[in-house]
Amino acid sequence: MAASVTGTPGTPRVLRAMNDRATLDLLVTHGSLTRARIGELTGLSKATISQMLDRLQSAGLVRATGAQTGGPGPNALLYEVEPNAGHVAALSADPAGITAVVADIAGHEVGRCRLAASAVTEDVRHRTAQLVAEAVDGALRQAGLDHDDLKAAVIGTPGAIDPRTGQLRYAPHLPGWHSRTLRAELAEVLGTPVEIENDVNLAAIAEQHDGVAQGRDNYVLAWIDEGVGAAIVLGGTLLRGATGGAGEIGYMPLPGAPLARDEDSTRAGKDIGGGFQTLVAASAVRRLAGGAVSLEEALGDEAVLKELARRLATGLASVVAVVDPDLVVLSGQVAQAGGEALRAHVEREMTGLALPRPELRISDLDGDPILIGALHRALTQARHTVFDTSA
Repeated sequence: MAASVTGTPGTPRVLRAMNDRATLDLLVTHGSLTRARIGELTGLSKATISQMLDRLQSAGLVRATGAQTGGPGPNALLYEVEPNAGHVAALSADPAGITAVVADIAGHEVGRCRLAASAVTEDVRHRTAQLVAEAVDGALRQAGLDHDDLKAAVIGTPGAIDPRTGQLRYAPHLPGWHSRTLRAELAEVLGTPVEIENDVNLAAIAEQHDGVAQGRDNYVLAWIDEGVGAAIVLGGTLLRGATGGAGEIGYMPLPGAPLARDEDSTRAGKDIGGGFQTLVAASAVRRLAGGAVSLEEALGDEAVLKELARRLATGLASVVAVVDPDLVVLSGQVAQAGGEALRAHVEREMTGLALPRPELRISDLDGDPILIGALHRALTQARHTVFDTSA
């Protein structure tokens, strides 16, 4: 839990900053702690802990929050991270609008706003930064905050930012997000650094922190929703690829699927009509069921469930054969609607399709995985700055 500090390693200032960061991280992880418990977890002396907590309180990073009762001797004060030391914004953008969440530095949500706006409407595609600002402003107002309170913002979108150009790729259905200067425009209107990240990658980060991928370093998250994609984590690191397109399995050619070569639909800002996504996305499931109103209704039909499982297994086997994960997480609306029955059918169908046999699990996160992942990423960035006491 070493902090990013400047100065000569081993000097008192650097060591104090490292101890400060380690303690702040413990308080984030465990919640409120007594001085004695901090000492047990850090190995620091009572005198050092007392000086450190006094210093962190003076810096506005820690506060006393009551006393621990019920033990022998006098009640011990409890300390926690000062939640108002900083705030972050986490956003999820989709073809139907933008959702913004604002949270304090401890990770507690304090404001939320959903802004409905069709991404392909002519007047929308030319004011993306303004719409993002409006969504964040709505969440800030609910929290009683303003832009000066924000320390970081992370936005999840379909597609991926090309590291060579800074431009969003693989998301023709979000035409307003393709500007090379979009990140700078967003940082200007929000007043804080902005990161744009692939939405499925953020869902994988959420699973790693709070979901079924905790403790796993090699896993694949398959997002089966209105769109289809994957996040691939190898050695604990997200695989991105040369253009940021690693995991764009929705375009993957498979038997029975048209090829993703419809350039006209790309220019028109529509979904590309080919590849794996045409077989397993939400719209494909509804077609299998003859236009059922809900995914739950569609997947209540055993024949539809089995056919979807067969299609999913065929596509996932290609991914498994290449990256050999020890876990595949099924997430998104289709996976949630199919639940354990879908998981079991996919597992059976994958037998013999690929030599590796990873564990297969359904996401059990409570809430929007994309926003949860964006919040984790934003908090990591903000704490890197806010918790640095070396200055």
